[in-house]
Amino acid sequence: MPINVVSATEDHSIRFHQYHLEDMGRVRVRKYCEVEDREVTSDEIGKGYELTKTQAIPINDEDLRELPLPTAKAIEIEAFVPLASIDPIRIGEGYYLQPSQPVAAKPYKLLVQALSRSAKVAVAKYAWSGRERLGLLRVKDDVIVLHAMRWPDEIRDPSELLPPPVELTEDEIEGALALMDNMSRDDLEGPEFRDTYTDALAQIIEAKREDKPLPEAPEAEETGGKVFDLMAALNESVARAKASRGEQSAEVELPKKQTAAKKTTAKKQPTKKETAAKKTSGRRPRSA
Repeated sequence: MPINVVSATEDHSIRFHQYHLEDMGRVRVRKYCEVEDREVTSDEIGKGYELTKTQAIPINDEDLRELPLPTAKAIEIEAFVPLASIDPIRIGEGYYLQPSQPVAAKPYKLLVQALSRSAKVAVAKYAWSGRERLGLLRVKDDVIVLHAMRWPDEIRDPSELLPPPVELTEDEIEGALALMDNMSRDDLEGPEFRDTYTDALAQIIEAKREDKPLPEAPEAEETGGKVFDLMAALNESVARAKASRGEQSAEVELPKKQTAAKKTTAKKQPTKKETAAKKTSGRRPRSA
């Protein structure tokens, strides 16, 4: 199936160049040949593999196209699996696959229909940028999307990053669940999911261009050196989440029975009989 690979994402980041601050002259990286001691153009530059410190093997694009590998010129589907069986950490950038010739229309549509009805994704191999890669094929709006995937040995073992052991109460876990309930939604649309960093950076650039004062940064919340209270932080987060949704704020409700039981036990005073019984039970038994 002949296809074209089209980027599925756009990068709207603001990018910077390097300048000489004294006169704002552009600083550029020039490419020099160590043998001839001169600057070379892009047309003179190619790939090479360093065999030893004094010997390099040239590799050109034609060599890479003629790799003795089935995936060098095609995306080979290896299996169909449930999407839930793939750890999201292995999924990378996405690309749209576009039929490049009329003959590809029917098999392309067939794969789209099959993937859509099966609720599965395809795992494939393909060659890209000088190496063989693993990929995931899925359907979005009747278009096949290819996601680059990381090989299993490219995923680090996270066990070395675990925090030290801590104790969590049931109340704290219930508070976290209450926060999740209040922050749950069905979509990712809205001002919360806007790139505010790029907007703020654009404001700084515009202010400096017009020689105006820079916009003031919002003040960070101060803890005042208080001891961190997890339940208080959860209650505050739940209140903020409810306020953002226009609901009346309220604290996380703790289990009333457990709290009442603890208070009753703390206030209860032992009776004289109980005290006497404790003293009697504390005596050593007489020997026969």
